[in-house]
Amino acid sequence: MLLHLVLFVALFILTDHLIKKIRNLPPSPFPTLPIIGHLYLFKKPLHRSLSKISSKYGPILLLKFGSRSVLLVTSPSAAEECLSKNDIVFANRPHLLAGKHLGYNYTSLTWAPYGGHWRNLRKISSLEILSNNRLQTLSFVRMDEIRSVVRRLYQHDHQNETVEMQSVFFELTLNVMMRMIAGKRYYGENVAEITQEAKIFREIVIETLRLGGASNIGDFLPLLRWVGFGGLEKRLMILQQKRERFMQNLVEEYRRGMEISDKQSENYVDGSGNKKNLIQVMLSLQKLEPEYYTDESIRSLMLVLLIAGTDTSAGTMEWAIRSCPGESLAMRMVGLALGSLIQCFEWERVGEDTVDMREGTGLTMPKAQPLQAKYHPRPTMIKLLTQI
Repeated sequence: MLLHLVLFVALFILTDHLIKKIRNLPPSPFPTLPIIGHLYLFKKPLHRSLSKISSKYGPILLLKFGSRSVLLVTSPSAAEECLSKNDIVFANRPHLLAGKHLGYNYTSLTWAPYGGHWRNLRKISSLEILSNNRLQTLSFVRMDEIRSVVRRLYQHDHQNETVEMQSVFFELTLNVMMRMIAGKRYYGENVAEITQEAKIFREIVIETLRLGGASNIGDFLPLLRWVGFGGLEKRLMILQQKRERFMQNLVEEYRRGMEISDKQSENYVDGSGNKKNLIQVMLSLQKLEPEYYTDESIRSLMLVLLIAGTDTSAGTMEWAIRSCPGESLAMRMVGLALGSLIQCFEWERVGEDTVDMREGTGLTMPKAQPLQAKYHPRPTMIKLLTQI
């Protein structure tokens, strides 16, 4: 039995090597094992393992993550070629379990393959939702939320509390995104005793970020997924059902309250003179093209913009603060277009002043060590702060 196994492995390695030669594929670390491929080479953190493999075997490598082929590129010139000359070849995302259940079977903007459907989704997002006109129309939302954060920080300053900045940025961006999407906020002040709706929303956000970003071994070793290893698929299905119910309730709420003429539906203002949010805009478009602007497409776009816009924005804010050593914390924040928030306070970093972005325990370095700070109102701003 052992002899047969050894012969099988040897035959597999030899055949794999010959196939790569014939197809003129990039080189691979030797050997490529059956079933697991090159997974045996990896240890945490993943970026460190990839760096060591690249240093040892070269800047362009073909790796096997179980059943999936992965191209590792560490050469700037090769990366430029991949992302410019051959960008369409690398435009599609792999079909992972998260995309199947959270991405509406790979049809949402995040997971859809490059083609007509994806281009139309991008067009809707860029023209109807993320255009300069739309963003300017809803600029009052951003100012309101920044004002709310400033007021909350000022009211708590007398307690000399330490603030965990990632949470502040995260809640700020979530409120901005949800007010643009559905005209509601679920964090901070004026959320009446944390309503049941707000509790459900917070649970959905936490679960989506936790499960959507989790590594699933079944994506690389399908056999484990077929036998139900880990139970991730069931949790993703339950989460998606909860997300669907929540977003559909918001859509139905606005559908019941909307009485918009064809002329008004072309504008960004509703019948009461208020600025339209994303749901109202999409429902107006649904009247014109009901076969394309379905409720599912509306829910899908709502979820994509919410999660992508929130996690990316909050992470970028914190990363920018961390990665600029030699400047005061306040000056680093000013460069984030949050000057109106930050200039009201004097900021003092708690702990080490700089963080080595090359080290950490996860793929996203800033999340490995929360950014904390103490703050005090600037004397020249106290009068203004009391009026907010």
